[in-house]
Amino acid sequence: MVARAGVFISWPLCPIKGWAGSGCSGENERAKGQHMYAAMKTLSEATNEAAVRVIDLRSDTVTRPSRGMRNAAVAAKLGDDVYGEDPTVNALEEKVADLLGKEKALFLPTGTQSNLCALLAHCQRGDEYIVGDTYHIYQDEAGGPSVLGGVAACAVPTDGRGGLHAASVAAAIKPDDSHYASTRLVCLENTVHGRIQYRQAMGEIGQLARSRGLGVHLDGARIMNASVASGVPPSDLAESADTVSVCLSKGLGAPAGSVLCGPEHLIRKARRARKLLGGAMRQSGLLAACGLYALDHNVTRLKEDHLRARHLATALTTIPRLAVNVSETETNMVFIAPHAGDHDALIAHLRRSGILVGAQKPNMRLVTHLDVNDDDIETVIASFTSFYAR
Repeated sequence: MVARAGVFISWPLCPIKGWAGSGCSGENERAKGQHMYAAMKTLSEATNEAAVRVIDLRSDTVTRPSRGMRNAAVAAKLGDDVYGEDPTVNALEEKVADLLGKEKALFLPTGTQSNLCALLAHCQRGDEYIVGDTYHIYQDEAGGPSVLGGVAACAVPTDGRGGLHAASVAAAIKPDDSHYASTRLVCLENTVHGRIQYRQAMGEIGQLARSRGLGVHLDGARIMNASVASGVPPSDLAESADTVSVCLSKGLGAPAGSVLCGPEHLIRKARRARKLLGGAMRQSGLLAACGLYALDHNVTRLKEDHLRARHLATALTTIPRLAVNVSETETNMVFIAPHAGDHDALIAHLRRSGILVGAQKPNMRLVTHLDVNDDDIETVIASFTSFYAR
């Protein structure tokens, strides 16, 4: 690793490209366009401040805690979580471990840190993890496993719905040869860009991993969306994984926090990694109380977000200059492809109407959540319609 002109440069995330036909590559369609977060992080000055209501469809991370959630935080019983003495954190960890069908759980401040702690628990320096080339761990978490853990990534191409398959994973596993990094882990994700992953395919990968002595980690940031939409309990969706991370601050509406679940020996390692990374908090029951409230009040209502997303997608299909595939709207995300000449003008038009969307190109993402209601969806549909009626 070298530092040059103040810029830290790490080893490439995927040092072995094309091994055994595995296609270890980070190139994919999304990477060829404008990056998601770069397009989301800046609010346009063109947003109409006089608008009665701002409708924010950039992500389900933009929600604000409800009054009931804030009251739960105020009333939370607190202790020092570094000593394992915060009763609210302990209650949250027990609840989520039971929900996901795992032995133990660990509360962390962010999903990125949760995934990183999981990888550090599974892998040592010089090891490698296999991951889908469109997955958040690989694309959107700053290369943490490589930069901070010395763990290389082998990115395998995903299919049209974001899935990995056992055959491509098997082809990416390296032999026990000193020329190569040691394959130790397979990382899965559910949902992927709002699409629910097939349990059979994930189960086959889990069986393959066990037969080859590999661990499996599931980035289940939105696993509750997958569970509500499919009617499958989250524990069943996570059964093929040794560890699973669930985010509380996306569709569930908490202000921060993720929970990592798994067997006791891996969670013990993850707890040490959390301390190393500066994520061990003291009276964090304030945040854990928000997570408990979210699990008690905001899970079943995810169906409302899914219905609103579906309604929005269906309505937008009537506009000829928009490409929308309603069948791909399985949870709370709608992807649309405006005509290339319309993209920037459409973004500006929506923002003048008080509607915030990600400015990704060529496909734009619209995300429904608990701060978006039925009237908001009708307002968004009307704004799209008025733009194309010009």
